[in-house]
Order: sequence, then C-alpha cells, then structure tokens
Amino acid sequence: MTIESQCEEHPPSTLTVDGHALRLSPGHLARLAGWGMAVDCVAHTYQPEDVAGIRAVFDLARRAGRPVCLRGGGNSYGDAAILQDGVILDLTRMDCVLAWDSDTGIIDLEPGVTIQKLWRFVIADGWWPPVVSGTMFTTMGGCAAMNIHGKNNYKVGPFGEHILEFEFLTPAGDVTTVTPESDPELFYGAIGGAGLLGVFTRIRLQLKKIYSGLLSVEAFATADLQTMADELETRTEKMDYLVGWVDCLADGRAMGRGIVHAARYLPPGDHTRAADTLNISAQELPDKLLGVVPKALLHHFMSPFINNVGVRAINAAKMHSAALQPRSWVHHQSHGGFAFLLDYVPGWKLAYKPGSLIQYQPFVPREAAIAVFEDILRTSQQAGFPPYLGVFKKHRPDEFLLSHAVDGYSLAMDFRVTEDNREKLWALTSRLDELVLAAGGKFYFAKDATLTADNASRFLGEERLTRLRKLKHKLDPENMLQTDLSRRVFGKMEIDKQ
Repeated sequence: MTIESQCEEHPPSTLTVDGHALRLSPGHLARLAGWGMAVDCVAHTYQPEDVAGIRAVFDLARRAGRPVCLRGGGNSYGDAAILQDGVILDLTRMDCVLAWDSDTGIIDLEPGVTIQKLWRFVIADGWWPPVVSGTMFTTMGGCAAMNIHGKNNYKVGPFGEHILEFEFLTPAGDVTTVTPESDPELFYGAIGGAGLLGVFTRIRLQLKKIYSGLLSVEAFATADLQTMADELETRTEKMDYLVGWVDCLADGRAMGRGIVHAARYLPPGDHTRAADTLNISAQELPDKLLGVVPKALLHHFMSPFINNVGVRAINAAKMHSAALQPRSWVHHQSHGGFAFLLDYVPGWKLAYKPGSLIQYQPFVPREAAIAVFEDILRTSQQAGFPPYLGVFKKHRPDEFLLSHAVDGYSLAMDFRVTEDNREKLWALTSRLDELVLAAGGKFYFAKDATLTADNASRFLGEERLTRLRKLKHKLDPENMLQTDLSRRVFGKMEIDKQ
C-alpha cells in the first residue's frame, strides 16, 4: 500500500504572510528553556506551516538583523534549541506524513512529525522507527539535526544512517535534495549538524520491519560497571537493544552497580498473538499508576525524594527488587514500553523544581571507559554532586561530521541544578571533561549544557572544525543560523577567506 500524503488540518496559523512582510511583534515574544530547564532565553517565536513560511521567517530575521534558531520538540537538555534575543523557527506545525509505502517501509515526513506520530502511523503495517530516543516527543527534524542514538546504537548506528534522502533549505531560501551519493559532504554534515547549516523540510526514512508488537526482554542486576560492560559484550550479537541503569550513589565495592535490560525482536511465528499487539493501544503507555493515580500528578510525590537521601533509598529499593528476580528474568514488553522510559511519568522533570537538571553524557573508547566512568562517579560523589540517574549504553563509530560516537560506551548522568550549586556544578563538569578528553572521549551536543569552546575543539579536532566552517560559509555565509549552544562552543565560526 502506498500513501501519497496524509496531513491533519491545523487551526489558523500563527504565521500569516498574505503578501505582507512579517514584523517582529510582542505577541511572538516568548521565554523558552532547554528540556532540563537549567538554561533559557527570551526570543521571538514563529511557527510556519510550509516552505514559504520558513522563507518568510528568514526574511523577517534578516531585515530585523536577528539570527535564527531552529526548534522542534524542544527535547535537547541544554541550549541546542534556544537563542537569546534571536528568532526561533519552530517547525512543529510542519507535521505531515508526505508518503508511505507499507511494502518497503519507506516513509517521507515533514520535520515536525514526532516519533509518536510516526510509530502510531506505521505500527499496524508491521513497521517501527529504526532508532528512537528515550522520549517519543522528539521531532524528525530534531532527530536528524542532533543525529539521535538509541539503545541499539551498537548494532544499527544513529538515526542518520537510516535516512535515505532529505530536502534541505538554506537561509538564502534555496532547496536541494540530498542523498549520501549526490552530496556526501552535505549529507554527513547536515545530519548531526545541530541545525546550523539549513532546515530539513522533508526526510525520507527507512523503517524497521517487525512481526510482533512485543520484544523479548531479559533483565538482571550487575555488581559493578565492569560486570555490566562484560554482560553487554556477551549479548552484542544476539540482542537488538542493550541498556543499563546505574546506581550513581553507590560507592566502594558497589560503585557502578545496576540493572541491565537486553531485548530482541520476535521473529515471525514466535508469538501466537503477534498480530494483536501490532496496534496503537498495545503500545500506549498507561496514564494511571495501578489504574488509579494519574501519572501526571506523580512528579508532586517524587519531589521530596529528589535529594541524596531520597535517591539513595529509591536506588537501594530498585536493586533489592532486582535481586529478588531470577538471575535472568525474561519477559515480553511492548516496543513503546521498552523504548520510551522517559515518558512513563509525564513531566517528571518538574520534580526537580524549584531547581532544574542537566545531563552529562561522555562517550569513551572501550579500553578506558570503565576506569573513566568510575573516576567520574567517584569525583562527583566526593564533590557532593552524585548524579541522580545513570544510563549506560554501548556504541560504535559513524561517519557523520560532528559525530559523538566511539567504539565504546557512554554513561548519561542527571545532575540536579539549584541556585546555590550552579557555579560549583559547572566547575565540576569542567573537571570531568578533562577525564573524558584525556581518554579520547567525546560529547553529545543534544545533552550538553556546560562544554567550553576549547574542549569542544579538543574532541572534534581542527580538521572537522575546518570542514564545518567551510560548509557553514558555503550554505550560510551570513551566519543566520545560530543557537546558544553554537555561540558557546563554536563562536562566530569564521573561516580564513584567503
């Protein structure tokens, strides 16, 4: 079955052109924050519905002398989708499925389509997004711009490796169709380019064929990080997803203890009621706890526990519960239930208020990873800033220009930010950066809020930065596209014009 286009009707647009030039107006002024709430901006925000609207926003910004920041679902933890005193180009209203072939699993999407809308659209035909983030509310444009990775990165690579082609609009208004063969420099530069080179207006994606709406999931506790890494390695070939939850407050011999979740797709005929699970209702996350308490209220109950004592108690309870399970507990779980852990409690980040959070996620080559992560945990604990959440994943390298991937592992850690600890926490991350960089590690801009320009240069290398500057000069010579992230880690991105 092939569908040429399917778009929902929108309410009247917040962006009207009608032959008249747009103007900056107080009605479009808004305060926007990174997902972790630790950094924010005040900027003029516009929501075009088509390419003409995007061009109108660029024209507006150019006449007003303002740079433009691209924004999708706003799920980057730090400042990758905000720009103080800029013009925010919010693409969430461009959310049409443009074409779908259920025989091949190839789909064409506008940049504002979320992972949620995508999986809901294709699940009944037996397909699933090849790479997803921990939340289903990330947009396709955001997935491509930040080149997201999932719990299967070690096996299938990042999101960009499943893009077949895309249409790309530059700040000058030119649109071009790009494939890995037609323009490899632009293909591997724009994907993962953090929205600094142009706008994805159409993305053609190859989806993953599935034969059941369930995964076979194995869960078990591990005593430390080295054991966790060893267990992941033994399951690399036979499992399709691997992830570990880490108790970042445990110390001594228990440092780095945690729980591994390994999952595999069910092959054809492996589940007698597979067809019944290939529907939206089988993948939706429950909106009530125990069928009674609305999950939207849970962050109020979580808030008293977002401190060292509370998180230590919660982590101990999780480890105790895991210890009561058989050594290797195998069960079936929906794709949505396994993939979108961050969506189980809507608005859970609000439990950090009146503070906020940042996520620190270093990627370290396998030979040094465990020692570096142990040093990070030890240093954080000794500084009085133990992470309240830790997620351990396995990775492989890729060819994208601003790639964060390594042949090794990452450890994503959530740190609470308060008015009193902010300066000391930023100083701590600078110390942690040195541990990572000394081991040949890298960082992920979708999660970052603290990296300096010098440290970004050290992990990317001068050769990659030069290629980025040349692409920027070619596609956006006016430096129209900026973010608070780009200002922090790249500056003006000037090149030698001689």
